[in-house]
Amino acid sequence: MQIRKANVLEVRVLSDIMKRSLGAKTLLFPTPVMVVGTFDMDGKPNVMTAAWGGICCSDPPSLAVSIRRSRLTYQNLVAKGDFTVSIPSERYVAEVDYFGIAGGRNEDKFHGSGLTAAKAEHVDAPFVKEFPMHLECRVRHMLDLGQHTQFIGEIMDVKVDSDLVDDGIIDVARLQPFWYAPGTSEYFGTGENLGRGFTIGKKLSKK
Repeated sequence: MQIRKANVLEVRVLSDIMKRSLGAKTLLFPTPVMVVGTFDMDGKPNVMTAAWGGICCSDPPSLAVSIRRSRLTYQNLVAKGDFTVSIPSERYVAEVDYFGIAGGRNEDKFHGSGLTAAKAEHVDAPFVKEFPMHLECRVRHMLDLGQHTQFIGEIMDVKVDSDLVDDGIIDVARLQPFWYAPGTSEYFGTGENLGRGFTIGKKLSKK
């Protein structure tokens, strides 16, 4: 019987680079900043800031966002089945934070922020007119996860300010989206371009 020798990788454990366990926590970087827009049953627009979400399927193009059942947005999503996700630029970081602090049942967030609610073209939901980009979504699936319910929305259309689009490509540097850091509850800008996907890694491929 032939015995194969296992490949042994020598690992040096250095005290100054050892990883520390933080336990089971909702820590993932970066997390998106998404402003979810809905109408209530009376047609009143509401928005809330969400970070637990992102693109979840290519075909059909779909987006996932997780919302607590206590939020007005949850109630609106269940009742109406339509929503938008507005993508703000860095200049609106204070308004975005306000959207996450204020409760839609007690405050008119559009009035409080001084921003404008506009109705989406393809779904029955509002978006933030001043923000440079928004996605129009229709709820296709709901999944009860525990404290949050995940809503899977099919993306019916994506709209971006015309001056930020060239040949169908969004100029992310000028869009200036930002992201949220759980744990410290801080917002960070996008940063510099590090390279093109499916390109910079080719030099490491053996194929």
